[in-house]
Amino acid sequence: MAEKLLEIKNLKQYFNQGKPNEVRAVDDVSFDIYKGETLGLVGESGCGKSTTGRTIIRLYDATDGEVIYDGVNVHDKKSKKDLKTFNQKMQMIFQDPYASLNPRMKVLDIIAEGLDIHGLVKNPKERKERVVELLETVGLNREHADRYAHEFSGGQRQRLGIARALAVNPEFIIADEPISALDVSIQAQVVNLLKELQKEKGLTYLFIAHDLSMVKYISDRIGVMYFGKLVELAPAEDLYNNPLHPYTQSLLSAIPLPDPNYERTRVRKSYDPSVHNYQDGEEVTMREITPGHFVYCSEKEYVALKAVSSARV
Repeated sequence: MAEKLLEIKNLKQYFNQGKPNEVRAVDDVSFDIYKGETLGLVGESGCGKSTTGRTIIRLYDATDGEVIYDGVNVHDKKSKKDLKTFNQKMQMIFQDPYASLNPRMKVLDIIAEGLDIHGLVKNPKERKERVVELLETVGLNREHADRYAHEFSGGQRQRLGIARALAVNPEFIIADEPISALDVSIQAQVVNLLKELQKEKGLTYLFIAHDLSMVKYISDRIGVMYFGKLVELAPAEDLYNNPLHPYTQSLLSAIPLPDPNYERTRVRKSYDPSVHNYQDGEEVTMREITPGHFVYCSEKEYVALKAVSSARV
C-alpha cells in the first residue's frame, strides 16, 4: 500500500458567502494523494480545479473542510514557524509564466528568494552556485542567472518557475495548468522535464489541466471536476477506457485526434445535468463502482453503474 501524503476532506471554498452572488467554487471535495504519484485534476474552465489547488496550498483560506498533509491539518496551523515548514514542503508552479515572475528582479534573485526566506544557503557564493545548479536542472545555463524575466521565451519562463519551486527541496508540487500558455512542442518538453524531476527527486504532483491527452500522459490517477464538484476519480487508463460519469464521457468525446477518418465520424457527446433527475433529500456522493474507480452518484445510479461495469468485465 502506498503511503498517503495528502488528504482532502470535504473541502469547500465559497466566495461572497451568504450573499446573492455567492460562488461555490469548490463544493465538498474529497480525495487523497499518495507519495510519489501524480494526480491529474481536469475539467472545463471555471470548474474550480485551480481554486482547489490554491486552497490546498493556503493561497485561499478554506471556507470549510480539512487539508491534511503528512498527518497535520494545514488550515489549523497558526504559528509562523509551522507555516514556514509547510511552505517549504509544498510549492506551486503557476499557470501564467509571464505574470508569475517579478519583472524587476533578476533570475538569480527570483529563484534564490525561497533559499533566503528559509535560510538554506550560508553566503552569496553558495547562493549563486545553488541557483546555477537549479537552472541547469531545468535545462537552462548559468548565464541566464543575470537576466530579467522579459528576456526569456514562454517555455523558458515556465522552466524558471519550475526551478523556483524546486529551490527549497519540496516533497509536493501543485502544477496549476503549467503548460496551457505554451506552444504544443514546448508543452511536451515541460511535461517530460516534470516527469524526469519526479523520478530523480521522488516528487509528488497535483497536476491541474484541461488538456485531457496531456493529463493522461503524466498522471497515475485522474479526478474530473464539474461546477465545484469532483464527479469521477479513477486510475488514468481506467478513466479513459471506461468513463462512467456522463460528464467525463462528454469531455473525452471532445478530444480531437490527428486522424481525418476518425474526425469525420467522431460524435461529440453533450452533457445535460438534468439526466440525473435527483430528488430532494436523495443522497448523492462519491461511490466506488469498481476497485479504485469512484463516481459522484445516487444509490439508484450506483446500482446501474455496477451492473454496467460487471457486464463490461
